[in-house]
Amino acid sequence: MSSLFCNILYLIKLTTGYVKESKITEVNLVVDIRKILSQLADGEEQLLDTQFLAPCVRGGRVRTRVSSMVYTFQVSPRNFEGWGIFEPVNEKTAAVIEEPNLPQVAEYLQLLVSVRLHLACALQGQTWLAYPVNESDAKQRTGAAKPVLVHLVTEGSQFEPIVARWDGDCLWFEEIDRRADPLPSEKLKIALKKLILPQDVRFKGMTPEMRIVYELVTRNIKDFDPKVREEGRLQRALKMGGGELRDFGDRQDYWLVEWTSASGEHHSSAIAKNDLTVMSAGICLSGLDKDFDLQSLVGVVENR
Repeated sequence: MSSLFCNILYLIKLTTGYVKESKITEVNLVVDIRKILSQLADGEEQLLDTQFLAPCVRGGRVRTRVSSMVYTFQVSPRNFEGWGIFEPVNEKTAAVIEEPNLPQVAEYLQLLVSVRLHLACALQGQTWLAYPVNESDAKQRTGAAKPVLVHLVTEGSQFEPIVARWDGDCLWFEEIDRRADPLPSEKLKIALKKLILPQDVRFKGMTPEMRIVYELVTRNIKDFDPKVREEGRLQRALKMGGGELRDFGDRQDYWLVEWTSASGEHHSSAIAKNDLTVMSAGICLSGLDKDFDLQSLVGVVENR
């Protein structure tokens, strides 16, 4: 049996479900191939007369099903992002002809699986990073509980609970979850402004999922880097006393702080990590080093 014959036979069996390979004759092959080609031609003709609604991310593609065949298109214009009604230009490209109204979008979304999420970080365009409100529920609905991308987010802010729709591949924003309690989101925003570390955020009603969302948000914020936080802490203490931080090094239980006074005099002091008390001032304080913290040490140096 030739390879061409095998390929044609395989195509027929895939598209028509034809069985009993031994009973397929050359006549049947010719008839079936013509039937398949005719169906494909009719489908492509029907495709070019079809308009369809779909969501699209910037630079992404859209899909539609016509006569049991799934077609994937590049979008024209390429920078389009949002909900659109598309019309195929050819078998590879579909053009945006208009934007759908809200009832049309709502009807589309109702066909998909509902998932409740917390918004975490805005990424590119209208795409956000989010995390499930309830991990167990997310696993049942989508098969996984993990940070996810939500596309076409047109409203909302960090930590806000939303409803998205899962199409088996992507999550599409539907609406802010108006039924959810807004208080936890506000408390997380307050904690973020105060630069409270994730492990230290606590309030009534906080869930493990909320802590994960908070961690996702703080992960890429420079002020939450431990070294950056400690540098700011030392700098603030010195400035309040009138000094200036030059550098600092980690010595396990204490910071070795290099700093200058207002007069430009350089000093090196050992400062306790937990409360910034002086372990060794670097100058003679008659054994009273631990009676001072970093802020008051600056004043002592200036007035000695």
